[in-house]
Amino acid sequence: MFHQPGETFYEQVGGHDTFVALVSAFYDGVKADPELRALYPEEDLAPAERRLRMFLEQYFGGPSSYNDERGHPRLRMRHAPFAVTLDMRDRWLRHMYAAMDTLDLPEAHAEAMRDYFFRAAHMLVNTDDPGSRS
Repeated sequence: MFHQPGETFYEQVGGHDTFVALVSAFYDGVKADPELRALYPEEDLAPAERRLRMFLEQYFGGPSSYNDERGHPRLRMRHAPFAVTLDMRDRWLRHMYAAMDTLDLPEAHAEAMRDYFFRAAHMLVNTDDPGSRS
């Protein structure tokens, strides 16, 4: 893949179409995972998919639609009402990594994205897994 000087990461990985494909594949995994799926009311699936796509596009250098519509992401605050356990983190990452595998990204770009996803998902853990010891 040839990149023009000054292209953003977002543009280098294929822009909007890449993030639509990534988030769609991710939510296909979520829908098939009963534990993770239970966190999303039916009426929130499509809006959640749209919010994640807008957030990721913005984070990786695309349009600022997320901030324009919802303000600062405040990820920890927005996820605080939900029990985010290590198991939920791992499920989320499993589906996001599988979705990434459906894309044809240069390895350096894919690695940068996987690194961000791991760090962000780990930062959101706010609850011990049932049965775990503190």
